[in-house]
Amino acid sequence: MEQPFKNFYKRSQQERLDLLEKLGFLQPEKSSKNLPEDVANHMVENYLFNYELPLGVAVNFSINGEPYVVPMVVEEPSVIAAASNGAKKLNNIIVNVSSREIIGQIVFTNVNDVDKKRQIILENKDRLLEIARSFANNMVKRGAGPRDLWIDSKSDGKEAIFLVVYLSMDPAEAMGANAINTVLEGIAPEISSMIDSPILFSILSNYSESSITTAQAKVPILSLHENAMEAEKIANKVEQASRYANLDPYRAATHNKGIMNGIDSVVIATGNDWRAVEAGAHAYASRNGRYQSLTNWEIDKKTNELVGTLSLPLAIGTVGGTIAVHPIAQWSLDLLGNPDAERLAGIIAAVGLAQNYAAVLALVTDGIQKGHMSLHAKSLALQVGAKDDEVSQVIDFLKHQKTISQTTAKEALKEVRKNKG
Repeated sequence: MEQPFKNFYKRSQQERLDLLEKLGFLQPEKSSKNLPEDVANHMVENYLFNYELPLGVAVNFSINGEPYVVPMVVEEPSVIAAASNGAKKLNNIIVNVSSREIIGQIVFTNVNDVDKKRQIILENKDRLLEIARSFANNMVKRGAGPRDLWIDSKSDGKEAIFLVVYLSMDPAEAMGANAINTVLEGIAPEISSMIDSPILFSILSNYSESSITTAQAKVPILSLHENAMEAEKIANKVEQASRYANLDPYRAATHNKGIMNGIDSVVIATGNDWRAVEAGAHAYASRNGRYQSLTNWEIDKKTNELVGTLSLPLAIGTVGGTIAVHPIAQWSLDLLGNPDAERLAGIIAAVGLAQNYAAVLALVTDGIQKGHMSLHAKSLALQVGAKDDEVSQVIDFLKHQKTISQTTAKEALKEVRKNKG
């Protein structure tokens, strides 16, 4: 079987780009560009200059039967390598998006007779949704926009009683934060007048438990090791590590951080809001009253497979905001075949699952440091001042050391220069 990405990491930057063009992932006339200063100056306040992070690509991905090369922006060594390795081992990853709805809240305070005011709002629900849609005409024209409205109340056990109006909205291809905030602030005064209660605030929520993206992969247990008994032991360890991550928040935090290594990297590369995605993911991980794993790995004894599932809310878009003005975000989407928001969410979830599989598998077999520190050697070589022609020699030296640290990297560089002299 042909492996076009074999030893991809050993190729030069230009050779990688040429291969991606040859395989059809990149169009010859397309090339990444730096963020122009005049554009950056309008993106943030008090602009001075750009802070750059490296963009690389994860390979070996097959998602819903389609091949992908995935752009990832990250500064940590081993993240892209782990995602590529995990994708290769998982083979095809199946993804599904339950819906694309986001949620907003209008909160009223000093509310008396909550049940009566709840009823008033519900009796006017259809009219309020019509008003809401008038603040999102462009989305409504595209078949999206406000979908539903419901009410809840909250109390802190003291004097404050809050009445909360929730509104769900399909943001089409946008992430939708600005759009839903416009809608919420548009209808809030109407509701306030209707129930004679003051508005505390109107804002979207970065948590939407009904809008979930799921990625799933199945690994034949016998593929885990050439020895069948060893393969079963590894599968059991992966399953047990997954169970433990649901019991211990100390482990779950690190477990999920590894998942977000992959997810955030793609979110950043495509110009999306990684902070919103992080907030939603961690809220979802706490939905059962304690912080748990975002993934689940279990053995299917009928098929003799290790089955992995990742589920989380992903509030992302493919138009508007940073995406519309950042040339590298546009380049990244082009590399992915210009997916719609739903397909992009699936790609991002698939990367998170592959990242998690690579990490957990390493954790229960060789340990996490063996692969991580080997890739970290390049960063250490640069930290201690190795020149371009010295880096590979320093890495080779470090590979034969019991420990890899800045101290051993300095010793390696000293030895390289001594031999060169």
